[in-house]
Parts: sequence; C-alpha cells; structure tokens
Amino acid sequence: MRGLDDFLAECDHGPRINGLAGFFAATAAGKSGMPIRKPVADARLLPSDELLRGLVRLHAARQGFFDQHYHGSIPYRLEEECRMAYAVLKYAGHSGAPLSLYSLGTAEGTMARTLSELSKGQIRTLSCSPNAENYKCFMAYGQPPHADFFIGPFHHLTKDVLGSDPRLANFARGFDIILEDTTFQMYSPNRASQIEFVTQHLKADGIFVFVEKFRATEEPDYRRREYQKDFGFKARYFPPDEIEKKQSLVLNTMFGNEVTLAEMAGAIRAHFSYCSLTWNSGNFCSLAASNSAENLNRYLSQMATPAIPLEYVYETSLTLPVSVAAAQE
Repeated sequence: MRGLDDFLAECDHGPRINGLAGFFAATAAGKSGMPIRKPVADARLLPSDELLRGLVRLHAARQGFFDQHYHGSIPYRLEEECRMAYAVLKYAGHSGAPLSLYSLGTAEGTMARTLSELSKGQIRTLSCSPNAENYKCFMAYGQPPHADFFIGPFHHLTKDVLGSDPRLANFARGFDIILEDTTFQMYSPNRASQIEFVTQHLKADGIFVFVEKFRATEEPDYRRREYQKDFGFKARYFPPDEIEKKQSLVLNTMFGNEVTLAEMAGAIRAHFSYCSLTWNSGNFCSLAASNSAENLNRYLSQMATPAIPLEYVYETSLTLPVSVAAAQE
C-alpha cells in the first residue's frame, strides 16, 4: 500500500482512539451510556424460522454493554444485525469449506461470536476493538470456540501481525467476509485509503460489507432523519439529556468524518466490480461489495426482507459506475 506510513499516522490521530477514547471506554464498561431497557429484536419484522430464532436468542444472551448502547441508538440496527448474521449462516451452509469472517471495530463482537458458536466451526471469526473493556465482555461467557479477538484499532492489525501471532495464523490467508461496522467514520473521511488497507485481508472472491452513517445530499434531509432517529426511536431507550450529551460529545465529531454515498461509491469502485445497497435506516446504510458476482449474489439471495418500518427507509438503491450485482428482494 502506497503511503502506508502517512495512513497509519492519520489513523493514530483519529478521534476514536483520542478525543472519543473516554466515551468508548466508559460505555464498553457499562459505566455510562446504558439504555433504560435492553433492546430486543422485534420478531414481528423477522421471518418465522427456527434457525433465525435460535440466532436471535443466542445473540441476545451474548450481548455486552456497548452493544446495548449501540442497538438502542440506531433504529432497527439490532434486527438488521440478526438478518445479516442469518444470511451469513445460510451462505456458509452452501460453502464446501469453512468460512472466515473479520468483524472490525464491532465492540464486543457479539455477532461474530454468535456465528462461530451456532455454526460449530463452519464460520471462524475474528473481532477487533481498541478497548480491553470490550474484550472483557467478549470473554464473559468463556473463550468461545472458533472465535478470536484482537485488542487494538483496525489499522494495527497488519499482515505481519496476522502472520506472526499463532492465535491468528489461520486468518493470514485472508477472509471470506469482512464487516466494517461504523468504524471508518470514527477515524477520518479517507475511505479510499481505509478500504485499501482493509481489503488486503480479503480473499480475491470475498465479500466486504460496510455499515456506515452517511451525509445526505441535502443538509436539511440529514437533519430531519436525525430528528426521526432521536425522537422516534432513540427516546425509547435514552432520556433527553443523554441524547443531547451524545450529540455534543460524539456525533458532532463523527459528522466531520462521514462521507456521502456518492463518495463511498468512488472509494468502493477502486477495488470492487460489484456492489449493492442492502439496508437503509435514516442516515445509515449497509453496502455489500465483491469482485465475484457469483458470491455476492449468493450472499444477497440469502438475505430476508429488511426488518425495518418503511418510514425509516430513504435509500433503496446505489448507483455505481461499475457493474452492480442484482439485489434480491
């Protein structure tokens, strides 16, 4: 990767591990930012399926402190995480060999751990977080089989680290699926270099899933969607002063590192031939990209209908100047 030293230095100065470090540590430890009730997936929005019901139950049992904060903050993100995990489980079931999944920056790695446990080793996962508090939650139920955890920011997980750590050596050949969950926006708006750095860990025919908060084309649209999130959903889990506190402490900083969908499309285009928008909730979207149309369409075909009320959905497609895999309804 050209300019690697400059990129690593840029990440080292990112808000996530500097100005916002205290917020993330306290929330991951359950000392602040806890919702007044634990978010629970709305079963009415999800398919009635035995495998999915088992996934939802285990996911709920494995959640740590930060996940409760996170899922109480973004409308129907919990249902989407279960929908996504369900698709990965079914995708793995159609694969001839075990799959590897890297979930970067995803707090205590609940989804990754759940996938490893349910698949009984068919899915081997690696989660990472800069916070030891998240690792403590990850280990709260004992060392999970077929799931590992790297304590450190995503840019510290280099190929050298993967190759030299005996615990992580199995991942040195690359991952079949990589999930970036609202991580890049905590460091900088430099999606081109961020995607380039992480893509080095993805197999040639692998799938890269992005979950991010995006700037709207029109600023008033962005603000209206934020009001809907805060007062139509988030108020179920947090009192007004907590919502205001996070707005001033975290979200205003994060806004400076958000990009538009068009800017994200440009960064994705540099590395992937196929991409599809799979979920939208207000200013948040999920994208899945790959250089294998077959693998991407196989993954998309396993996805149930998005489990979210239509009033939160504003984006239904992504226009990329590349070949776009057909999303499955």
